[in-house]
Amino acid sequence: MQLNTHEYNAGQNNPLVVLHGLFGAQDNWRSQALIWAKDRHVITMDLRNHGMSAHSPVMDYVSMCADVLDTLALLNLAKVDLLGHSMGGKVAMQLALNFPHKVNSLIIADIAPVVYEARHQSILDGLKSLDLSTLTSRKQALDWLVKYEPDERVCQFLLKSLYKNEVGQFVLRYNLSAIEQNYQLISAAPSVNATAPAMYAGPTLVLKGSNSAYILPHHKASFDRFFPNAQLKIMTDCGHWLHAEKPELFCRLVSRFLTQ
Repeated sequence: MQLNTHEYNAGQNNPLVVLHGLFGAQDNWRSQALIWAKDRHVITMDLRNHGMSAHSPVMDYVSMCADVLDTLALLNLAKVDLLGHSMGGKVAMQLALNFPHKVNSLIIADIAPVVYEARHQSILDGLKSLDLSTLTSRKQALDWLVKYEPDERVCQFLLKSLYKNEVGQFVLRYNLSAIEQNYQLISAAPSVNATAPAMYAGPTLVLKGSNSAYILPHHKASFDRFFPNAQLKIMTDCGHWLHAEKPELFCRLVSRFLTQ
């Protein structure tokens, strides 16, 4: 599958590919991409079932990794720096583990290479119960979602993908049914191909929000196994959406890592 992309400073070298998380989209990363694009080529991608990319009933990390590889080939990019947040971080890890020759360096934002317990059920329930056919405003959608997810910032993020179609009806860009049906696969760890290397030995930066529970001390063993050259940086006073909560610090840490 060819993914929808947006390129910044395409004439530059040192391409950096950015992969968003669950319920996100490539344009969520516009402000960060503009900063990195001052001295490098930046490509943001909509993963399958998100943004402007195609929908599919299949949504596992091998398939999502193949989408990124197909898109890199169409862009004529042989090797890239790769950044992924949350679900996008797992896609990035999958690609680095199975195709290490395609990855100069790896940046993982607030996710570990492990299986996670379900933690989005209330969000899925809220989105499924949102009656898009009678919805008249974003405010109405927000007021409904906060009944299921009390953090208004999370609800506002979820509704960034809400838009009006050509007949004026509200719709969601992400494929909610495919996300729900494949949720167990999305919560899974990246899978290791038996015929591929069992680790990515290239330079790796792991960024964790200090208030986030997505990366915990016992996850160190998994990082050591799959990414032996990983360095961990903890960003204080922010949670899982660390790139949005502290964008300047996040961008500075990524830029410093990419130029060291």
